[in-house]
Amino acid sequence: MKSAAVRSSSSHSEDRRQALVAAAFRQIAEHGFEGLRTRDVAAKAGVNIATLHYYFPTKETLIRGVVAHAMGRFRSTLAPHGSAEDQLANHLKAVRALLRNEPELGAVMGELALRSARDPSLARILRESNEGWHRTLRGLLHRAARAGNLATGLDSDEAAALIVATLTSMVLPSLAPSRKDQAFRELGRWLNRMATPARSRSSK
Repeated sequence: MKSAAVRSSSSHSEDRRQALVAAAFRQIAEHGFEGLRTRDVAAKAGVNIATLHYYFPTKETLIRGVVAHAMGRFRSTLAPHGSAEDQLANHLKAVRALLRNEPELGAVMGELALRSARDPSLARILRESNEGWHRTLRGLLHRAARAGNLATGLDSDEAAALIVATLTSMVLPSLAPSRKDQAFRELGRWLNRMATPARSRSSK
């Protein structure tokens, strides 16, 4: 009985934490980073400012929660099944669809990226998130090359850096939608070209 109560309390706390993160996410999407006010976030989530500070003692920890939420949406596009090559191709397609269907996600990440140029703590948070993403992609590229689905001479670390740099630039407001589509298409073609040598050798 006691353990059930503890689980219920833990679930309630996590729900409240997520509600605060979602409220902060919407504030940034609607008003920009400069419009993020912790009192407004608390009010939107239906709690007082003391409760917000209980879950997020500083604004930096709240922003870290927003970044984790946003990056979680990007990670959700990485399917845990299929070949590494298929996972990479599907990831690109899913990220493209995600940014098209959830414009507020691009708006928030764009705001955070622009602000990070003047905010060292935010820059550090974004770098940590991007490094995790980079490691995941590097692992997929390495596996695909070992399986013979990508060119064995491909530098998986540099290729992962190229993919992350391309995809993160998609949230910048200065990039026109047509240019984003071009970049996605060319990135897909580039991956296909990387796969061609290995397939050609195996077919001889």
